[in-house]
Amino acid sequence: MLHVWGRISSINVRKVVWTVQELEQTMQRTDAGGQFGLVREDDYLRRNPNGLVPLLEDGDVRLWESNVIVRYLCARYAPGRLYPEALPARFDAERWMDWQQTTMNPAGRGAFWQIVRTPAEQRSEAVIAASIAAMEPLLDVLDQHLAGQPYMSGDSFTMADIPVACDVHRWYALPIERRGWPHVERWFKLLAERPSARGVLDFPLS
Repeated sequence: MLHVWGRISSINVRKVVWTVQELEQTMQRTDAGGQFGLVREDDYLRRNPNGLVPLLEDGDVRLWESNVIVRYLCARYAPGRLYPEALPARFDAERWMDWQQTTMNPAGRGAFWQIVRTPAEQRSEAVIAASIAAMEPLLDVLDQHLAGQPYMSGDSFTMADIPVACDVHRWYALPIERRGWPHVERWFKLLAERPSARGVLDFPLS
């Protein structure tokens, strides 16, 4: 049985949970991080010295870093399907997964933290505005990319769709004014209808 450590309110934990559900694997999930604590305890730090979530344990395999966990699970349990075997397709998926983690996630995080996790009297409108300004050009890039294909890596759902969709879910759930991105919205609706996305893309922000 897979053991996933981390609270479902974490975008990075949601990536892993969705992947496990997509793969129809049995999972035990232990709430950790945030109000649940555990991550600074010695036992957890022996498993993940970063003291962050998520953490995956799969038999003798122990991994942290959410996108790495998604890659591992797809490579182990869905090679050739969620994990493309051909190198051009695989690294196209890898590229978008890295883009989500290094570019999209930092751009949208400021608005999320200010609006959802910061008391109203302490919020910075400047941080929110800067986050919106950083995020909108990235959604333009994503919309242009999805104009020519149904999924992130072409005609089929792959590991690349999961991290990017989790970020889009977080952004679209924020109570802010936004422009329309029709291809992003079509793609996101398609993913939200997958049974494996239940409890992930319909989970309220917190």
